[in-house]
Amino acid sequence: MKIIEGTKENFAEKVLKNKKPVLVDFNAEWCPPCQALHPVLEELAEERDDFLIVTVDIDENPDLADEYEVSSIPCVMVFKDGKEVDRRVGLQPKKRLIKMVSK
Repeated sequence: MKIIEGTKENFAEKVLKNKKPVLVDFNAEWCPPCQALHPVLEELAEERDDFLIVTVDIDENPDLADEYEVSSIPCVMVFKDGKEVDRRVGLQPKKRLIKMVSK
């Protein structure tokens, strides 16, 4: 499965209304920890199909970052049934990301 680009226009459909758990990565191109996290997310997207991965660029989608009170990046959130159930800030190892989604 590939990583989905999240925007203000598709966030409700791709994240909030999705039947599967969704791992959302709020990031920015200029952020080195965000750049380091991206290959981990790509690897997960290739290996797993039990959850979706959505990436949101905070510079292109500041309204979403404000709405979800993202103050530091990378900020990784897990949504289940349209609700945020977990959140971590900073570079996360692959095992922790899987554990977040599996709760």
